[in-house]
Amino acid sequence: MEGLQAQLAAPRAQFLERAPLTREALAFAQGRHSGQTRDIDEVPFVTHPLEVACLLHEAGYSDEVVAAGVLHDVLENTDAERAELDARFGPAVAWLVTAVSNDPSIEDDSERKAALRLQVADAGDRAAAIFAADKISRVRELCARIDRGDFREADRIKFDHYEQSLAMLAEIMPGHRLVNQLRLELEELRLPGSPSRA
Repeated sequence: MEGLQAQLAAPRAQFLERAPLTREALAFAQGRHSGQTRDIDEVPFVTHPLEVACLLHEAGYSDEVVAAGVLHDVLENTDAERAELDARFGPAVAWLVTAVSNDPSIEDDSERKAALRLQVADAGDRAAAIFAADKISRVRELCARIDRGDFREADRIKFDHYEQSLAMLAEIMPGHRLVNQLRLELEELRLPGSPSRA
């Protein structure tokens, strides 16, 4: 938890002082994700939604969109329900979180990810920005795993999803700073056993 506290104190996250909805969303996310850690290390899981929030804030998004970024995984990874998000954070935030959440009724992983990409594409620019920020953070986590020598074959499936996500995002938000950042992150990532992209 000390690492998270240091992140919250960092200049990058100081915008929270001026973002009451995001502050409330972070407190909610910390409670719901309590005890969860990222699968690449022992860092509290909420570090990921906090990074997503920072990326959205830096891209100039409103408190409402940044709050949805903080909450983007609570429907998938906790017992939170949409009605609760609606009551606490308003229908716009609840709708955005739902727009970037997987459909748990789709069992096949590839089909579920493909359906999510279509869902995000149909949901508009604000949902797409949250999705892009999420993918930037996830690509960075994958890069950290590779750097630690902990690459898994399942990571290739994630990488394919990230590349397909980039293609979708580039089509609906060409030239957007988050899309450009995702492109750069993916270009720098080298999967073990893959040919060089030079």
